[in-house]
Amino acid sequence: MAQHGGPQQRIFSPLRTALHRFAFILLIFSAFGLMLLGKADTVLIERIRAASADLVSPVMNIVSRPAASINEITDKIYNLAHLYEENERLRVENQQLLAWQQAARNLSHENARLRDLAHYTAPPVLHLVTSRVIADMGGAYAHSVMISAGSRDGVSKGQAVISDEGLVGRVAEAGYQASRVLLITDINSRVPVVVENSRDRAFLSGDNTNRPLLTFLTADAAVAPGDRILTSGHGGAFPPGIPIGVVSSVSENAVRVAPLFRRHQLEYLRVADYGLQGILSDQRIRQSQAPVNTNDTLLSPDIPTGVGVVPSGPADEELHAKPQKPIGELP
Repeated sequence: MAQHGGPQQRIFSPLRTALHRFAFILLIFSAFGLMLLGKADTVLIERIRAASADLVSPVMNIVSRPAASINEITDKIYNLAHLYEENERLRVENQQLLAWQQAARNLSHENARLRDLAHYTAPPVLHLVTSRVIADMGGAYAHSVMISAGSRDGVSKGQAVISDEGLVGRVAEAGYQASRVLLITDINSRVPVVVENSRDRAFLSGDNTNRPLLTFLTADAAVAPGDRILTSGHGGAFPPGIPIGVVSSVSENAVRVAPLFRRHQLEYLRVADYGLQGILSDQRIRQSQAPVNTNDTLLSPDIPTGVGVVPSGPADEELHAKPQKPIGELP
């Protein structure tokens, strides 16, 4: 004779069935709750994301190491199989590099003399932080990666992230030991750029595809497939001259750019601190999002705090319209 379950099973079995039945609805309400919370307090959400990234980063670092080791072993086997061809190609490249080395030395000497004559001021020292990609946090609707470097390593929000080829993106959120990098292909990315050949300026706008768009081009812009795209330096977000990609297609509706990096091949990235303040800091973002009370006294940025600017009215206009007599003269 079959034995029925105890009282605990009879109590928890309906609860388990109800949870399975309404789990999807609970997830939908939770998602809407998080969206409303993100609209109400963006600073709190960013702090929660940074704290979550710090908690998950050690696990992601451990999990990603076996995959990185397998990739290294595969690359070594491939290099051994094509060792002879690689040596022949390196010999040819070495001869070409020797010729370029001599030309570079001559240009470097000439450039140094011209700088001395023009009293050229050197740019600030560049600080680089090399980090490993430990997770790809993006998908079809977001393009971002997580790196194993944070504020303890000198990483802060808004800094440029580059690879060996060129610009990859910028730091969107910086935690204590991990940071989230927003790629230039993300829909939220806007980078001021310039076409290398024609010097036409535009914006590189991501649209969650592997080929971002060139927007705000002038009607007479001369852009052709194969043109290199560089950062223009406008807005103070990135310095000028960082390579970004190559124009892949030009049509009547859109101009698309092929980035110099491949998202699935990103392993090591460098966070570059150029000393620029183009990206707003968290404090300025909070100040810009703070509600403005129109009844309060307006303050001028050029006047010390506590000195109000009294708005002009009709009485003031009449006062300024009347001719003023010198001090001490009787009426």
